[in-house]
Amino acid sequence: MIDPIVAVTILLMAGVTYLTRIGGYVLLRNRVLSKRATAVMEAAPGCVLISVIAPDFVSNNPADLLTLAITIFAATRFSMLPTVVIGIASAGICRALIG
Repeated sequence: MIDPIVAVTILLMAGVTYLTRIGGYVLLRNRVLSKRATAVMEAAPGCVLISVIAPDFVSNNPADLLTLAITIFAATRFSMLPTVVIGIASAGICRALIG
């Protein structure tokens, strides 16, 4: 059974994530962004993805290194959402099989 503190933590993290996404929409809905601001907004998801996977570059864990290679390969072939899904799935599978 899941620990209640873990469940509350997950729910709070999901809530904060949702609020940051909806907050950006609410703050920017009536504004026309410049080309530079639009480029920054489009690059933000990639920056977040890199910050999540960057620690694996210095990992000694073979499962993490394999997952990193799979995710990089997926990023060269697919858009952001499939790449994230492939990265998460490969991390789970590699860690279950390799350890």
